[in-house]
Amino acid sequence: MYAFARGSQPHVCPVSSPPTVHHSTASLPRSPRIASARFSRYRNHTARAYRRGTGAPDMSAAGDRDLRELAPLEAILFDIDGTLCDSDPFHFLAFRELLQEVGFNNGVPITEEFYSANISGWHNDALAGALFPELDHAKGMEFMDRKEALFRKLAAGELKGLAGLQELCTWIEGRNLKRAAVTNAPRANAELVLSLLGLTSFFPVLVIGSECERAKPSPDPYLKALDLIGASPDYTFIFEDSASGIRAGVAAGVAVVGLTTGNPEKVLRDAGASLLIGDFRDPKLMAMLQELDPAAADKQG
Repeated sequence: MYAFARGSQPHVCPVSSPPTVHHSTASLPRSPRIASARFSRYRNHTARAYRRGTGAPDMSAAGDRDLRELAPLEAILFDIDGTLCDSDPFHFLAFRELLQEVGFNNGVPITEEFYSANISGWHNDALAGALFPELDHAKGMEFMDRKEALFRKLAAGELKGLAGLQELCTWIEGRNLKRAAVTNAPRANAELVLSLLGLTSFFPVLVIGSECERAKPSPDPYLKALDLIGASPDYTFIFEDSASGIRAGVAAGVAVVGLTTGNPEKVLRDAGASLLIGDFRDPKLMAMLQELDPAAADKQG
């Protein structure tokens, strides 16, 4: 997930005037999630078009798949924020500080619940319009750029990989599995996080949502990653932590393992996750990897 939003090129000037004041959390601007029906129509159309063009099987029900069908495993795709590391607390703190500064919600700080329901997992272009409908888009994006800069300041030197991450990376390298990082985060954020986690060289491919035609929850970033690493969706799965990221993966025809680092299990299940884990040491993940282990399949062959 970038469990949260990501945007376009940075702007120099900060938001010069606060948005219209809102009197209660209930009256805050419409969440990007309310537009999910439109996103669903887009993602289903795009995934179908991809399958027609490539001959890939229709896996629109990827969220319902038995993960054992992925054997022998060929590739694993990773979201970054909330997946490789629990970065959401830093995003939340940055949003809370800056939204309060500009008078959002009458200056009352946003809650973690509001952040999770309305902000987490969405890219900056969508959030700029949803949080600040009364501002022109450029002004909204100026705010998002300020927020991203504050996130990088807060996260520098503080981020740590999710439990079991290094062991999982060693397992992946030992089996020469294809991999890519796929995120809605701005490139500067994504590169910083990968550097802080020591994973810059681990991922030969980094796909940024805003650099695709459509960001998550559209399938485009995951379809691009599959194409760049030369992997089949039939033998690939994704690690994601947000509902929008899970929907993007499922729409791309790829099974998704959901991480419960920042969102309720029901939200991730409803989005289409095939398996839910707490971190990379979860026994359920270990059992699944044993089933999919390409090295074991080679020995049996």
